Amino acid sequence: MKIATWNVNSVKARIDTITAWLKDAAPDVVALQEIKSTDDTFPRGVFEDLGYNCETHGQKTYNGVALLSKRPLEDVTRGLPGGDGDEHARYIEAVVSGDKGVIRIASVYAPNGNPLGSEKFVYKLDWMERLLSRAQEILGYEEPAALMGDFNVIPTDDDCHDPAAWANDALFQPQTKAALRRIEHLGYQDAFRACDARPHRYTFWDYQAGSWQKDHGIRIDFQLLSPQALDRLKACTIDKRVRGWDKPSDHVPVITEIDI
Repeated sequence: MKIATWNVNSVKARIDTITAWLKDAAPDVVALQEIKSTDDTFPRGVFEDLGYNCETHGQKTYNGVALLSKRPLEDVTRGLPGGDGDEHARYIEAVVSGDKGVIRIASVYAPNGNPLGSEKFVYKLDWMERLLSRAQEILGYEEPAALMGDFNVIPTDDDCHDPAAWANDALFQPQTKAALRRIEHLGYQDAFRACDARPHRYTFWDYQAGSWQKDHGIRIDFQLLSPQALDRLKACTIDKRVRGWDKPSDHVPVITEIDI
């Protein structure tokens, strides 16, 4: 099974790019982030025509996550548990059955958290604590699972072009990195790093200052696999070429092949 994650930065603005990529890469399951669409305006018909089932947790103008799957999506959960009054659409989870079992997949769009010292940074850290709690609950199911998406965390110096340039950014703070490590310490593994230890492999390039052309990027999009999923991992790649397509997102897909 081929599973992918992609922050598309507006599903409507990138619909031609997204459909072209789906036809080319042919993933079985895709976790989308930042769809910037409500549930009722999500262009599900376009994806259904390509053979995908769709589940969304949308929000007007901002945020929004979705799951596309060529197989049925079951046990769907919208919203990250524990956030009473939190109206941000940043999490959706479902179970997909493969030929050799099931896998639980979540589409994750973590808060950015900037500027430092603001309520947004506090919200980011609180949200990551809620994700930690849910990640721990999922491990209790003892089944293959993948938390996939834009975590808005730069884990190490090797995951950005210029660490000094990010020193005062919420994505690169010690508290932010620690929040991701706590999830990994539960037993989750970064699928890309399990397959590729080379430094300076990025998933995001800003639209400004020629970042793409200069390869001044960061890696903030991950697939975190439970031990049961890691045992079935075959490959994980970053589909960098998509950033050079017409009307691209500033993120690119991360694709994992898993024996499910």
